[in-house]
Amino acid sequence: MRAVLHKDRVKVRIVRSDRKGRPEGRVVEIVERSAQPIIGRLLQESGVWLVAPEDKRYGQDILIPKGATSVAKPGQVVVVELVEPPALFGQPVGRIKEVLGEVDDPGMEIEIAVRKYSVPHEFSQTCVALARTLPDSVRPADRAGRVDLTDVPLVTIDGEDARDFDDAVYCEPYSKGRGKSAIKGWRLLVAIADVSHYVETGSAIDVDAYDRATSVYFPRRVIPMLPEKLSNGLCSLNPEVDRLCMVCDMLITEDGEVSAYQFYPAVMWSHARFTYTEVAAILGNTKGPEANKRRERVDDLLNLHGVFQALLKSRQKRGAVDFETTETQIVCDENGRIEKIVPRTRNVAHRVIEEAMLAANVCSADFIAQSKHPGLFRVHEGPTPEKKEILRNYLKAIGLGMTISDDPSPGEFQAIAVATKDRPDAQQIHSMLLRSMQQAIYTPINSGHFGLAFDAYTHFTSPIRRYPDLLVHRVIKASLSGARYQLPTLPTPGEAHAKLARRLEKGLASKVKEPSEKPRKASAEGLAWQAAGLHCSANERRADEASRDVEAWLKCKYMKEHLGEEYGGVVTSATSFGLFVTLDAMYVEGLVHITELGGEYFRFDEARQELRGERTGTRYAIGTRVRIQVSRVDLDGRKIDFRLVNEHDGFASRPVADKPSGRDGKARAPMADRFETDAGGRTPLFQLESRKRGASKTGRSAKAGAAKSSGRAAPASKKTSRKKR
Repeated sequence: MRAVLHKDRVKVRIVRSDRKGRPEGRVVEIVERSAQPIIGRLLQESGVWLVAPEDKRYGQDILIPKGATSVAKPGQVVVVELVEPPALFGQPVGRIKEVLGEVDDPGMEIEIAVRKYSVPHEFSQTCVALARTLPDSVRPADRAGRVDLTDVPLVTIDGEDARDFDDAVYCEPYSKGRGKSAIKGWRLLVAIADVSHYVETGSAIDVDAYDRATSVYFPRRVIPMLPEKLSNGLCSLNPEVDRLCMVCDMLITEDGEVSAYQFYPAVMWSHARFTYTEVAAILGNTKGPEANKRRERVDDLLNLHGVFQALLKSRQKRGAVDFETTETQIVCDENGRIEKIVPRTRNVAHRVIEEAMLAANVCSADFIAQSKHPGLFRVHEGPTPEKKEILRNYLKAIGLGMTISDDPSPGEFQAIAVATKDRPDAQQIHSMLLRSMQQAIYTPINSGHFGLAFDAYTHFTSPIRRYPDLLVHRVIKASLSGARYQLPTLPTPGEAHAKLARRLEKGLASKVKEPSEKPRKASAEGLAWQAAGLHCSANERRADEASRDVEAWLKCKYMKEHLGEEYGGVVTSATSFGLFVTLDAMYVEGLVHITELGGEYFRFDEARQELRGERTGTRYAIGTRVRIQVSRVDLDGRKIDFRLVNEHDGFASRPVADKPSGRDGKARAPMADRFETDAGGRTPLFQLESRKRGASKTGRSAKAGAAKSSGRAAPASKKTSRKKR
């Protein structure tokens, strides 16, 4: 392993199995060296210049010759390009390609993350030049062939800090027929910014957008998928200006069923820009001050609430999985330092928009399926056989009396969630239900959406920030005109598509799982759509990883100021090497290593997902309340260590307020947010990838004091000695 670095591709021969039955191998050939630059801090030790990689998975320092340090100074964060790869008896050698600045500079964590995860953060010159040629407003020629909706009071409803508005809504009562046989319901219009009108297939803007695949959201900064002139200008449904849009026009019954729908291009004029907080206040009190300011729009908002209640009936009837979660928001000051971490309130206005977007997405998927046109569906399959077995064993171990079938429906999961919502261990049960599910991906093979209980589902409502939505718009437009949309395959201008498809074969495809049902034979067109789906899915994961990395860095930086302080928290995960605890006041997660649990043997019960002391019977499971002290923060490793505090510990600085309730687990706390949401926090799709816990540390940080937080797992079936410190 000395001759290879993180992200190198190698051939390995399996030579034996360890005592746990895991295969061990030997590198026999280095197939491909990673061309990705390495980010780290420049150091000088005994006259030798070297860079310590920020990503500890690289495991080795990079030697820098004296003439290759550029203008970098010791301690600065730099980007290194490898000149010589590592060898069995020699360290890797590199040269400094870019100087990012001091580690404490505002926004440095974002600069590191975008390079660490290869997030494209600069638009190409051709893309910028093309964006400059776009108009500043809707031209008369753009209106041709479009429905004029400027007199329809469409409004946008977004968060207070939203800068781009890609969806607008309007609802009115609908009735058909007379007397008892009359059909009553709602007419719901969902208007989405028509990005495809300005971003032509294969253009420089399109190539850059495809390369990014999604906007990436960091605290205080967004790396957009499209140039600002489009995302915040032409394609943003700003109030009181004409904008081009694609409309999903639906008739919805009182039971929440979509009885009819149609798609058409239109021109709209947003009559108001609402915030979620404002709409929730109006719906809560139609005679209050907020309602008085928007008196002319109150009836429209009440209609939206009416269709929401109808759609909610349909959701409950389908048995869609719906867990209570807590989302958090990091509030930073001007220097990028965390001021506080607060729960993000999800009110009725969020749910109104959420259900409207779900309805439009379902109609989009149905339209693509009915037209027999290839496209990207948002697929979320049910649990794998292995995860089903783990969940069954867990439900049996806790004596619930309920389980799931061999071919479970979403309703079975929802039934268990509803039946256990008032139990003391509800937190733990809901977490296990959530962990048993798979990740949602983009694919041309429609397998339905398990979590939302839809036979077909796709993404139509956010083309400003998601490339799959832009592709769906193009497919719908092509079908409406009787044409067929083709992904670009020519060397120019579609070379980026082919290049990225080849890259998928080498690495990106390994990040996501394909659906279990694969076509026996795929045409060239089908393969192109599969590659596009894999690319969008992988880059979505990349964006999530980069965002989580920045949040973890900020939280570590924040907690360094609170070393030694005590807090109450709740166990959010139990492993063989310790407990992950989320603090009540700060929503920060850290590890209580198993050596900090006391001077006795602890066994990890995989079925119950808990640690149990053999002498006292003390149990620590998901949902158990504990009191901890912040003991160590590893900024480079993005890790926070806690130590358990109890009333018998002489190290405690004051009486314990929250006693560990491991025996009965009666205390409850919000479930750690594991939902995957759309960029606006709307669509409740499920992010079902289990968090990677306890990754072992390597390289420079693996020296003194790293054993405790390294995530060394003790065997689940054997005793592990614990020494009290």
